[in-house]
Amino acid sequence: MVNRVVVAAPGSGHGKTTIAAGLMAALRARGLKVSGHKVGPDFIDPSYHALATGRPARNLDPFLQGEDQLIPLLRHGSAGADIAIIEGVMGLFDGALGTEGYASTAHVARLLDAPVVLVVDASAASRSVAATVLGFAQYDTRVRLAGVILNKLGSQRHADEIVTALEATGVPLLGTLYRNEEIHAPSRHLGLVPAAERASESERLLPELAGWISEGVDLGAVVQVARSAPRLSGEPWRPSLAHDGRRSVVAVAAGPAFTFRYTEADELLAAAGVDVVEVDPLQDKELPEGCAGLYFGGGFPEVHAEELSANVPLRTAVARAVGDGMPVVAECAGLLYLCQDIDGMPMTGVLDASATMTKRGKLGYRKAFSPADTVLTVAGQRVTGHEFHRTIVEPGSGPTPAWGWDRTPDGFASASLHASYLHVHWAGYPELAERFAAAVHAHG
Repeated sequence: MVNRVVVAAPGSGHGKTTIAAGLMAALRARGLKVSGHKVGPDFIDPSYHALATGRPARNLDPFLQGEDQLIPLLRHGSAGADIAIIEGVMGLFDGALGTEGYASTAHVARLLDAPVVLVVDASAASRSVAATVLGFAQYDTRVRLAGVILNKLGSQRHADEIVTALEATGVPLLGTLYRNEEIHAPSRHLGLVPAAERASESERLLPELAGWISEGVDLGAVVQVARSAPRLSGEPWRPSLAHDGRRSVVAVAAGPAFTFRYTEADELLAAAGVDVVEVDPLQDKELPEGCAGLYFGGGFPEVHAEELSANVPLRTAVARAVGDGMPVVAECAGLLYLCQDIDGMPMTGVLDASATMTKRGKLGYRKAFSPADTVLTVAGQRVTGHEFHRTIVEPGSGPTPAWGWDRTPDGFASASLHASYLHVHWAGYPELAERFAAAVHAHG
């Protein structure tokens, strides 16, 4: 049985992440084992979930993983937990454009048969909040709105006015939270700052956040809502890949500059006989002993470009390893790190390309295909993925692209290298991990 509840909102900015992470921390403080999950292609919010729960970050996305994988992935990620808190994305019914809500929070809640708690920023309204809640409750009756938490209230009189109006909606009130300027996560050009970049501050604030939620939210009622979810059928997802018993080592970029990586990628590599060893390109001077492959995920290398550039020993070691044919997979930030430079700051120089920050970002789902055989793919491989960046890479002469979509080539690829902007959730495509692991074993 997976006790589960979705934390949603009418739109972005209502406080979903703060309240979802706060619920996780508060319930954990009460002795419950809590698993955190995020709807959509997001790395930053799950970093706060992991901090609050003490468990690995997890994502649930029908576009990236497939509708049929959501229940198995939820059951896998919440194994051993007493309750699963699932944070939504944007507004409750907002999904991929032009799809009538595909991959929205409501879509995921329906697939998981999970009750929804609506977080509403009440700072700029009073009785009108009740009309908003009623509209969300009636818009799609396939979604069960099981309660509401009022956020950013200004006073007791303000709260009383809304509470009275809410009675007519029939939607239970589960919490009233007043403005608290002390509890927030700073933002950056692509959203919140990842927890790993402010780990000590985040850990310090967790007890305060848990206390704030405990005072304003009926935690017992939230648990009861989660327990009202019906039993799920189907087996948990298992990262089982065939391998011959050999073990090899892959260096995985980590630390403040490389915080974007799906948990299941590590689990798939481990199942394929690959030991993941984290390397911080800001501090570590060499690759781990016995290293036979490199995996550089996403993050914010542009924010840390000066420090990355200053670590000449590791840049040199990476360039030498890739030059010697060591298999390497790089996504977004990893692509930038393999370039000649980022805004003039020297990087590893593996690729004949330069990276430059821009004023506008690229964010969205993509359907991609592989133009050729690479270390990660076979020619014709089709995947779903997402872009999430504010840089451009100007390639040198005639590279083989890693992916293509909408007649647009993305990245660089060869028999030993795959570097692109596209993030692919490997849980939906375990053959990618298997192919990469085979190359790593062969090189080792």
